[in-house]
Amino acid sequence: MTWTTLVDAATLAAHLDDPAWRVVDVRHQLADTAYGERVYAESHLPGAAFLHCDRDLSGPLTGSNGRHPLPAPERLAARLGEIGIGPQTQVVVYDDAQGMIAGRLWWLLRWLGHDAVAVLDGGLQAWRAANGALTAELPRRRPASFVAKVCDTLVDADLAANTLGWQWAGGTGADAAPYFRIFNPVLQGERFDPDGAYVKRYVPELARVPAAVLHKTWTLKPSEQATFGIRDVYARPVLDLAKTRDAALAAYASIKRL
Repeated sequence: MTWTTLVDAATLAAHLDDPAWRVVDVRHQLADTAYGERVYAESHLPGAAFLHCDRDLSGPLTGSNGRHPLPAPERLAARLGEIGIGPQTQVVVYDDAQGMIAGRLWWLLRWLGHDAVAVLDGGLQAWRAANGALTAELPRRRPASFVAKVCDTLVDADLAANTLGWQWAGGTGADAAPYFRIFNPVLQGERFDPDGAYVKRYVPELARVPAAVLHKTWTLKPSEQATFGIRDVYARPVLDLAKTRDAALAAYASIKRL
């Protein structure tokens, strides 16, 4: 049987000694990038290898390709082979962040054509709750040959970007940021889509709107909107983003005092 979505703690425990299975620890924190390696050294699932979100699961930053760009397929394939993942390996990946980082490796492996990958259901917390074994011993595993077969049709990249949040400017998906970081979608749009190329592609009726007001279309008068080809008048935002930001910060401050 091949696991391709989730694996529960009991199933994984029964396969810890299975040479055809490989467990990968990808714990990570955006605000403390050394966290994963540190806690892995303290304890991890028996036999689990460690991959770093920034170094292994992401490509080099150029200043214009986001915070965690995709790694080069051949580079990631080589790293996967180093930790013993081959074409027939059943991979199970876990973190302690509700699957946020584990889901990234799950996607990357499927992107490289490896379907036998599943996320540990409930992550490290579920493993501990099931009294699963932990160790500080480093695993020994023979390297394997992992050949990347990039699946360009796995998902529509534009759809994924829109659904999961393109720099938080146009998406509605979960945000991987620390709880205390508050995003203003208008400011994010102006920063990461200054010319409005992304917005105009997915909202074609705004194609003629000048970039200076594209992210604040509601500031245009109805006559101006008509001039730019907007059929319906854009209403003002329901929420004042500056006020909601202040309210959120005040709420977080009160929680810290508890």
